[in-house]
Amino acid sequence: MSDFTYAPVGATRSGDLPKGYRHLFYRTPLGHGAEIYRRAGEAVVSFAMHRATGARVEASAPAASPGTRVTVRMGPLRAPCAVVWAVSEERKTGFGYGTRAGHPASGEESFLVELDSRDRVWFTVTAYSRPAGVLMRLGGPAAVILQHVYARRCGQVLKRLCTVNS
Repeated sequence: MSDFTYAPVGATRSGDLPKGYRHLFYRTPLGHGAEIYRRAGEAVVSFAMHRATGARVEASAPAASPGTRVTVRMGPLRAPCAVVWAVSEERKTGFGYGTRAGHPASGEESFLVELDSRDRVWFTVTAYSRPAGVLMRLGGPAAVILQHVYARRCGQVLKRLCTVNS
């Protein structure tokens, strides 16, 4: 897919985030055990977590896979993206998506659920971004704060979604 608005594509997977972008790293525990891991992973890759934050999500597929086009809308904000990478392993599930034309930022964000060797379940958001237009440039520090708030909100919502009826 060649319509991403940034380079390098895929850096949230390796964790080697590029210079010249704002970096975000947020990690929170979700609970313990395989069932919490399964529920959290499903909520992330099906976009249920995003929807539970109050965002409207339009996706070209029911689950995240490379090439899936996703548009996230919150109020007047419209954020077109496409999934760059996805992983579904025994102890790691999630995806990263990158910005497309029309997104107020330029960069990539990933959402990853991991089950560690002590059966603790973790949720991590990793991102690199910079303003793509006037709106984000004018928003400056407020835009950075909102991105951090959204990452925390995803973690809170995901914890609720994966622990209901445990």
